[in-house]
Amino acid sequence: MPGMECSEPNGSTDVSQQTKAETLEVVESCQCTDRCQDEQRLEKTDDLSSTSNGEEPQALSKRQRKKLLKYQKWLDTKDERRKREKEKQRQRLEAKRAAGEACGNIRKRLKEVTMAASSCKQRIAIDMSFDDLMIEKHLSQCVKQVSRCYSANRRATNPLQLYVTSFVGKCESVMAKQNGYRNWDVYFKDEYYMDIFAKEDIVYLTSESENVITSLDDGKVYIIGGLVDHNVHKGLCHKLAVEKGISHAKLPIDDYVEMKTRKILTVDHVFQILVGVANGKSWKESFLSFIPARKGAIGKDDLGGEDFSDNKLTHEDKDIKFHEGQEREIAGEKVLIKSNESGGTLVESC
Repeated sequence: MPGMECSEPNGSTDVSQQTKAETLEVVESCQCTDRCQDEQRLEKTDDLSSTSNGEEPQALSKRQRKKLLKYQKWLDTKDERRKREKEKQRQRLEAKRAAGEACGNIRKRLKEVTMAASSCKQRIAIDMSFDDLMIEKHLSQCVKQVSRCYSANRRATNPLQLYVTSFVGKCESVMAKQNGYRNWDVYFKDEYYMDIFAKEDIVYLTSESENVITSLDDGKVYIIGGLVDHNVHKGLCHKLAVEKGISHAKLPIDDYVEMKTRKILTVDHVFQILVGVANGKSWKESFLSFIPARKGAIGKDDLGGEDFSDNKLTHEDKDIKFHEGQEREIAGEKVLIKSNESGGTLVESC
C-alpha cells in the first residue's frame, strides 16, 4: 500500500552482496596467510629481542619490529641463497676449466706471483714528478691509473719490474688514502728516475717522439710520464727528454692499428700493453686488447692491406663512428664492422 515500506529484500541485491562477501573472504584469507607468516617471524624476532638474563623483552616500536622482521626473513632464506651462490660458483669454475684458465685459490696464487720471482726482468718506471702541474682531480685520476698498473702487473703470468719514482709530496698524500699501498709489490722510490737508473739505459715513452720501439729490451728501463692534463701540457714529456739528453721513443701503434682518435693513451693502458708484449703477445694483439673501444682501434691487416693514412682518409672517414654489425664505406671500400675475440674492432669486406 502507498506510504508503507517493503520488508522483503531484493533478490538481485542479495546475490550482489553475497558475491562481494565471497570476494572479501578470499582477500582476507590471503591477507591472513601473509599475516600468519609475518606473525610467526615476529614471534622469532621477539625471541631474538629477549635479554640474555631471562627478563621479559621490552616493547618494540613499529620500526624496530620491521627491522627484526626483515632480519628474520634474511635468516630464513640464508640456505637458499647459499645454494644459489654455490651453483653460480660451480658454473664459473666449469667455464674457466673449459677455457683452460687456472682455477683454485686465486688470491693465494696472486701472493705467490711476485716481481722478485718473475722471470721477466723488464723495468718500467712511472715518473710522478708532475704533481705540481695537475689539479687535485687530475692528480687523483693519475694515482688511480698507477693502482691499475699494479693490479694488471700482479695478475700477469710474469710480472714486470714496476717502479714509481718521485713518489713524494702531493702524489704520496693522495695515494695514502688507499690503506695498505705500502704492502704492494711495487718499488716506490722518492728519488727522481735519473738518480736511480743509468742515463744510457733510460727510454722515455712519448707519442711525440720520432723513434719507434720494435721490441722490448730487458737492458732498458722505459719511463711512462705520470701526467693527466688533457693536453694542457702537450708534448711536455718529449720536450723534457730532449732537454735532458735522454733517449725517447713511442709505441708502434701506427704499424699495427688504425685509430679514429689521437694516439694518446693513459698511463695504465700503456703499461698494460707493455705487460702483454712482455708476456708473449704480439704488438697488434696487445694494442687491440687494451686500447679502449671508444678509440676505434682497428688492425691494419684486417683492412685488407689498404693504406688508411691521414692523407688518404676523407673528412667523413676521419670522423667515422664504428658500431657492431654496421656496414660502412671507408676509403671507397664497403666494410662490415665486427668485434674480435680480444675485444678489438675488426672490419670485413662486404
